[in-house]
Parts: sequence; C-alpha cells; structure tokens
Amino acid sequence: MQRLSASTTPASALQHHRSLGAPGIVHLGLGNFHRAHQAVHTARALEHTEGPWAIVGVANSSAAVAQAMREQDMRYGVVEISPERTEVGVPAVHSDVLVAAQQPEAVLDALAARETRIVTLTVTEKGYSYSPRTQRLDLDDPAVRADLDGGAPRTTVGRLARALQRRAATHAAPVAILSCDNLTGNGELTGRLVREFAEALPAPEREDLLSYLRGSVSFPNGMVDRIVPATTDAYRAAVAERLGLRDEAPVPAEPFSMWVLEDHFAAGRPAWEHGGVTFTDDVEPYELMKLRLLNGTHSLIAYLGALEGCDLIAEATARPHIAEAARQVMRADYLPSLTMPSDIDFDDYAAQLFTRWSNSALGHRTRQVGSDGSTKLAQRVPVPAALHLAAGRMPQHLALCVAAYLRATTAPETNEHTAAIVDPAAEALREAHAGAASTREFVTAALRDGLLGDELAAHAEFQARVAEFIDVLATRGVAAATEEALQAQR
Repeated sequence: MQRLSASTTPASALQHHRSLGAPGIVHLGLGNFHRAHQAVHTARALEHTEGPWAIVGVANSSAAVAQAMREQDMRYGVVEISPERTEVGVPAVHSDVLVAAQQPEAVLDALAARETRIVTLTVTEKGYSYSPRTQRLDLDDPAVRADLDGGAPRTTVGRLARALQRRAATHAAPVAILSCDNLTGNGELTGRLVREFAEALPAPEREDLLSYLRGSVSFPNGMVDRIVPATTDAYRAAVAERLGLRDEAPVPAEPFSMWVLEDHFAAGRPAWEHGGVTFTDDVEPYELMKLRLLNGTHSLIAYLGALEGCDLIAEATARPHIAEAARQVMRADYLPSLTMPSDIDFDDYAAQLFTRWSNSALGHRTRQVGSDGSTKLAQRVPVPAALHLAAGRMPQHLALCVAAYLRATTAPETNEHTAAIVDPAAEALREAHAGAASTREFVTAALRDGLLGDELAAHAEFQARVAEFIDVLATRGVAAATEEALQAQR
C-alpha cells in the first residue's frame, strides 16, 4: 500500500487548497492534540485566506511523530470518529518539524525568526515549570536553574525567554505567545512566567528582555476543547480503509472542536474566525466552564472508572452510578462557581458533554484522562471547593474526586487501569500513604504539601471527608462511595 504523501493525498481529503505561504507559526508540543485541534482550525482558516501561516512543529524529545511526518511530506490524517461515522481529513499545514532535544539551536532559530509571528504551545500543565501552589516560576527546579545559567534551554519557559532574547537583539519584530493548554488564564500565566524568568537573569540581559516583552510581545488568553485519544493501529487501519493509503502518524479525534481566543496578536494572525474560532474580550467564562464542567468532571469519571476496572471513558460513563456522580459534581459543585458564557446554556452544554463522553467509538481511556492529576486537579478543584466550604457547604463530589484520585494513585495494584495512571506526585504520595498511621493522617500529609493549594491544606473538615471516601472506596467500592456522596448531598 502506498504511503500518504503530498503526491498521493486525495484532493477530497485535503482540508485546504490554498498556499501555506512562509512559516508564520512555531508550535511547541507536537502531540496529538495540536495536530487535531490548532492544525485543523488553521487549515480551515487557510481555506478562506492564504498564508503566510505555515506551522513549524516542535516535538520536545520523541522523534517518532516528527520522523513519520517528514517521511509523509508533513501529511497525516485526522480520523474523526463517532458511533455513526468515521471520516478522515488531512490538514496539510505544517512546513517543517523539529525535535528540541536533538535540534536545540534550530528550534531557537525558528522561534527567533523574523517571519515567526505566533508561537503556540501544547506542553501540558506540567510543562510550564511553575508551582501550582504559588503560581510562580519554580526557581528551585534544576532545569529552570540550568536554563538561567545558559546553554541549550531544557524547559518551555527557558526556550521562550532565550528565543525572545534573540529576537530583541536582532530584528525586535513583534510576536504573540499563545498557550493552548488547560490552565486558568493561560496567556496571563505564560506571560508572567516568562517575565519571572527574565527578572532572574543578570541585569543587562534582564532589562533588554523586559523592555522587549513590554513593547512587542503579547500573550492572548484562550480556551481549547477537543477530545483526542492516543493513536493506535485501529486508526492507521481507518486511514488505510478510507484513503487507501498507509499513514504512520494519524490522529483520532471526536467530531466536536472548540477554540475561544482573545484577539490580542502583536503581529497578526490567520483568519481563524473563518476556521471555527470564537473571538471574545472575555475568555475567562469559557475557560472556567471548560476547566470545571468538562475537565473536572472528566477527572471524576476517569478515576471512578479506573477504580472500577473500566478501560474507556465511555464504559465508565455508561455505569449509572458514575454518570449520576458526574451530573452531581457538575450541577451541585461546579456550576455555582461559574458565570456561564452568555451564548451557552448549561443544560444544553451538559447534555453535549455526556454525548461526547459516551462516544464508544472514540476509545478514550481512563488512564489517559487520569494521568497527571496532581497538576490537573490543582486547576479544577480548589477554587470551587473553597467557595462551598466558605459558605458552610461540603462539596461532596469534589471531595469524592480527590479521594478517587488519591486512591487510584496510591493503590495502583487495584487493577491494570489504575496501574497505568502516571503522575509526577505518585511516588511521594505512595510514601506518605505507607508512612501514615491512618487514612486521615495520609490525606492531611498529602494536602499539607500544597497538592491542591493552601486553603484546602488548612481545611480539616474537607480532609476528613476525603479520608472517609477513600476508606469507602477501599472497602466497599465505587458504587457505595457514589451513593454515599449522593445521599450526603441531598
């Protein structure tokens, strides 16, 4: 079977038929989400208006996707899957791919190029080298310290700062840095972290970079939303069946995709409004809606599902007691902490979420959603939980979510699905669990170290409730824990 390439791609599968133009965007984080989200929206924008908006994709360390894309003339299929149909589209918006670990200077050159007008990022929450507790750059991180000392940068923030220094010292052309990660105020946070890096540099370097940041660099806030599972042979087979071509780098995705942005780009942007992007002066309501209603609830489904032996999110959502817990955490715990965007109805949005989570054809795994919970939950749980606690209410299902996370992380032997959950805090949590005389003592120790911020670390009643749920999960199972949360809430 022929390989997917520029010469073999069927015109019917191409998502744009115009010139890319010069590389105007450099993207850090060449993972599935970028290739099924920003790349697709950019292809749709290019179908309306030509470049210069070709994307240079940068993988951090793994060369597998980059190599496959090079061998396929930067082409790959996006396999859009629902129970009703499967469709394959080819975005064809990348002009080059790099691997930062292998080509650090080439990456800095691309970021610093005059033609680069936008730098986008999907490096996950943990890729920003900051403390969720303080919201500040972690200057004690050895990689951050090494980047400050010079040499090839190893962190995302260091890479951005060093490239901006090159821009300031050469052409000083403006640029926008656009985070596409699930972080509260992601643009503001990214800008603050880069400035904190600059402020830690020696005086001459510091002042030149800070001056350039003030005058020529923008950091728009944004919200991204699309469920994108890991690639498997099933998706390679789907491309082969529908296009008659072999694709070594396909990306699966659900039909739904959403992107909300501030229109704050220092050097222009693609016509993304024609590519399905919503522009607004106030991203925060969309962002918090997504972080809490979708991502927060998704985490609860993933941990409860994994603990009950479910491989897939759709399998977990199909269990009535898990689905009811998801409905309750959305409506009772998260919704009171939100101002819904004026153009979105909560009931319609919630129904749409359940349709998405129930997409059994997508193969989205509980282990994928449940990994990196220590960074994810810190963005989703503390503020809503603190709001309820301050009003004298126990957020039962938020406590259950934290309990399910801690149980899944510290008892990986429960089953293969909990064993597959990966978390940077897992080792420390297991040590705390092994050394605690009681579940309550363990929870206190876990939260005391800033796992979910300072306020919950000081709230004894919330810790006690989390500990009670852990014990129920361990002795009586998920169904009993969800029933107890429901009854306590009522």
